[in-house]
Amino acid sequence: MKKIVVFLLICVCVGLLYFNHTGEAKSKPIIVGTHTLSKISISNREVPDTVSRFEFNSGFSFTYPDAIRGLYVTAHSAGGERFSHLVNLIEDTDLNAMVIDIKDDFGYLTYAPGSGSKYKDIGRNYIKDTAAMLRTLEQKQIYPIARVVVFKDTALANKRPDLSFKEGKEVWVNGRGEAFVNPFLKEVWDYNVDIAIEAAKLGFQEIQFDYVRFPEGFEKRESILTYNKGLYEKSQLSNVQKRVAAVTDFVKYAKTKLEPYNVKVSVDIFGYTATLPEAPGIGQNFSKISEHVDVISSMIYPSHWTSYFGIPRPDLEPYRLVSEYAKVENHKLNQLENRPVSRPWLQDFTASWLGKGNYTVYGKAEIEAQIKGLKDHGISEFLLWNAANNYTPGVDYTP
Repeated sequence: MKKIVVFLLICVCVGLLYFNHTGEAKSKPIIVGTHTLSKISISNREVPDTVSRFEFNSGFSFTYPDAIRGLYVTAHSAGGERFSHLVNLIEDTDLNAMVIDIKDDFGYLTYAPGSGSKYKDIGRNYIKDTAAMLRTLEQKQIYPIARVVVFKDTALANKRPDLSFKEGKEVWVNGRGEAFVNPFLKEVWDYNVDIAIEAAKLGFQEIQFDYVRFPEGFEKRESILTYNKGLYEKSQLSNVQKRVAAVTDFVKYAKTKLEPYNVKVSVDIFGYTATLPEAPGIGQNFSKISEHVDVISSMIYPSHWTSYFGIPRPDLEPYRLVSEYAKVENHKLNQLENRPVSRPWLQDFTASWLGKGNYTVYGKAEIEAQIKGLKDHGISEFLLWNAANNYTPGVDYTP
């Protein structure tokens, strides 16, 4: 009995030493990889003693710009010679951000994670030193956004066919040979959220989820493919609403899981979804997804529209297309209680595949026209897409 009493007294003394004279817990850093996770000092008068709060600190310091004006950057560019060229482009203009591939369109990590990582087998050493890259961005105050491709994932589908869609005994692939994993399954959610957390730990300030959807045209093959509906199997919702629920629930889940890491969450979404109640095949509901993100990034490249908004050949009228879209999006976002920042993707490429008379060569005038189309409707943030990262010189990016 005496030993127990002595033990308890020792515990009390240690506890008293841990708290300072104000009654606040002293900050105690916890090492996570090469960075630190700090315990917030909290007053025991403000919250119950049993509550622990943590604030993650990657070791990098970035300031959110007046408005994000960014470029898409492949991992090959980020880890290669083109990186310094893109940094110089941003320094010489009003651009201020990079969206960098961290989990690519094939399902691979674009850097080599540590030996103890459960994702080591999907790591590719395209970006050989992520810390050095981020230090450069920090010095230049170029805002870093990690692009994480979610449900288009050939690597995981081939490794775990049970997490994908099967046609007969084989993993189903689309016309481009790409496989998707199943948005109904929480195991797939956690797989991608954990990767996003790793990106936050590296020092990225925002996680941008792309391909947050079912495959295009899924409604035409849903009865042919074999797949698991997980927790949605017994739901009374229609098949369309099950898909919408799964995609929306993933976004909400990811946002919650990422909150302790002090990163913003954005989602790429098809521009046409803002013009519909929802896109029934792919499960994207513009309003429902927007409710659970900090930023919504609609892909509104003029070349990707047909005769929307009464414009017969949208690629030839970039200002008009973007302006008409902005009206629709603003109307939709204004109805939300938790309105996110709008940061659309704009076109910096020439869509020659549309055929003669249906496209124009995109240069300075066409890019500036798109930016003006947003600005005229109060949208000052944007991202530019060029798959090869060959961006047009001489553009005035000032909104």
